[in-house]
Amino acid sequence: MILVLLACLAGPADADTTKTVIDNGGQAVNIVKPFIRIISLYSAHTENLCSLGAAAQLVGIDGSDELPPAAAGIPKFSYREDPEKFLAAAPDLVLVRPMIERSAPEFVGKLRRAGITVVSLQPNTVEDMFAYWRSLALLTGREPQAEEMIKSFTARLTRVQNSLKAVDPARRPKVYFESIHGKMKTFAPESIGAYVLEQAGGINLAADAEQVRETNIAAYGKERLLSRGEEIDIYLAQQGRMNPVDLDTIRKEPGFQAIKAVREDKIFLIEEALVSRPTLRILDGIEQLNRIFFPPKVKG
Repeated sequence: MILVLLACLAGPADADTTKTVIDNGGQAVNIVKPFIRIISLYSAHTENLCSLGAAAQLVGIDGSDELPPAAAGIPKFSYREDPEKFLAAAPDLVLVRPMIERSAPEFVGKLRRAGITVVSLQPNTVEDMFAYWRSLALLTGREPQAEEMIKSFTARLTRVQNSLKAVDPARRPKVYFESIHGKMKTFAPESIGAYVLEQAGGINLAADAEQVRETNIAAYGKERLLSRGEEIDIYLAQQGRMNPVDLDTIRKEPGFQAIKAVREDKIFLIEEALVSRPTLRILDGIEQLNRIFFPPKVKG
């Protein structure tokens, strides 16, 4: 959970507003002024900061291949590197996500002992995503821009929802959404991936999947999947670093001929960044899936 708090401390002659962000680790960060030398160690942080117009405040980013144009040329950093590299860059804020805080506690601790603010953020639901955008905005002094992002998101989503009103509910496809092929995992029911599927008009066949820890991922299992094979109208898989799968791998998976969508070649891949990362681009994912689920000839 990500919280944004405003505490107003009024004195006799003036009023001072203290802004506080509570990150995923429960740490309260009091913001006296915007951070201006930021290292972002998560591609979603980087993309959202650029969307907020805060690219000029970035002095370092993670080494992701997918970078917004505004982030081109910014030095690359990794939490696996010597913390001294970070100290030499003199950041006032390092943005991480919970996975980094869990897997590299010594790295995070050294930065904090050196006086650098380290904030861990990653939303798991769309409701959390709006709070996450607002947290990034508070940290960077970009509050109006965050509200514009939310307004833009809501307007585009409304257009998709309006288009679905013309679709017969009986035509909504039952979809299995693969998150990690090798482990036969899907998306957690409350995750951003499941949200994208459902807002696009699909029915999540794995809505009963069990969430893995506090992540977007859920266990499903091959036996369980195949037992429901005849119900699956569309087999959907995210494709990217987390799930480097291709259509042929899915087609040739032993036992998958028991899945109706595989037999009928209704298998689709969608870019991971459009369904898993808490950025404005999940709207692109929703619109893309909406076109897959309801091609023009079946709308109405």
